[in-house]
Amino acid sequence: MSDTGRQSFTDKAGAALKPDSQKSFTEHIGDKLSGTADSAASTVQPQSEKSYTQKAGDTLSGNSNNNQESLLDKAKNAVGLGGNNNSV
Repeated sequence: MSDTGRQSFTDKAGAALKPDSQKSFTEHIGDKLSGTADSAASTVQPQSEKSYTQKAGDTLSGNSNNNQESLLDKAKNAVGLGGNNNSV
């Protein structure tokens, strides 16, 4: 369960599992806004105040704000669901 004020893990998973090619423009914008808001919330919430599940969720989603690819993004790219694949 995510901490109060943070994007739920099920919402994150749902957005991540749907291929970018199948998302509408509105969904892309919504994902971007939600991700940005959650990243900001992650930044202002001290690590010492995060629950264990939130810390784990931040690690998996790459919400550590150091511009590294998240484990979830790596998995999506590995199976061809990420936006960074160059398949023809």
